[in-house]
Amino acid sequence: MIEAVALAAYAALVSAAAPPLLARARWAHRAPAAAVLAWLGLMVTFVIAVALAVYHLGLGEQHAHDGLAGLLSACGLVAGAPAGDGPLTFGDVLVLAAPVAVVLLPAGWLVRCARQVRRARRRQLDMLALVGEPAPEYGATIVDYGVPAVYCLPGRRSHVVVTRAALDVLSESQLKAVLEHERAHIAGRHHLLAMLVDAFSRAFPGLPLARHAKEQTNLLLEMIADDHALRLHPRETLAAAICEVAAGRAPRAALGAGGSGALVRLHRVLTPQPRPHRVTWWGIVVATVVAPLLPLVACGP
Repeated sequence: MIEAVALAAYAALVSAAAPPLLARARWAHRAPAAAVLAWLGLMVTFVIAVALAVYHLGLGEQHAHDGLAGLLSACGLVAGAPAGDGPLTFGDVLVLAAPVAVVLLPAGWLVRCARQVRRARRRQLDMLALVGEPAPEYGATIVDYGVPAVYCLPGRRSHVVVTRAALDVLSESQLKAVLEHERAHIAGRHHLLAMLVDAFSRAFPGLPLARHAKEQTNLLLEMIADDHALRLHPRETLAAAICEVAAGRAPRAALGAGGSGALVRLHRVLTPQPRPHRVTWWGIVVATVVAPLLPLVACGP
């Protein structure tokens, strides 16, 4: 019971107290890649903590002394590990289903999100085949639309899409900068990270961690793409491009250079801050990797 209370308290801390702190952390916008890793670490450690808390709460003293090894053995995942004083009863099996369900819930939503994104991407590709105009000189597809927008459809058949209105308002250098931004999304497979966070937010709706993780991760992925574009293009050029396409909304299954976070990104591009010291950066990475292991400490033998 003590383990269950400790794990529940830890899960509450991770899901409610930590997200606002991480969302306001100054270093997050200075090291967006590390911040994305931190959000993923919080989500993983929350699922582990909740699953183990349910396990300890359900089985109580009968198998609690076996710790994590007992859970894995009871689920048939570890051969030869201690599994308690006797065979599992039907009631034990029902209780074991609860922590397994905690893990399978976000996994199931991930499968569902992947299918939905695949269908949406297929519809967009079919539409581009009908109304899109290939532009090999830009490595993009042009569509007639009255709002300036630039976005990418990632995946095996990735496309960068530029609206005709964007071509009218963007200079040649600005267009190249925003195209580089979109290619960074494709090369970094950012759509997979966005899908993971989306699945978690649907699995645990209303959870502060889910809400903050989705908002912040989407913004941080845009910042990562901005940093990639800034390697080849001046800050003023990228900032002007962001302003021009800020009103553009990417369709489902796409990642766009505009959107609601454009103002924050614009301020970041124009007022660069020094990156965290390498020691600080590695400290963040190590803490993120260690965080999912903390719930296991309470479940040791």
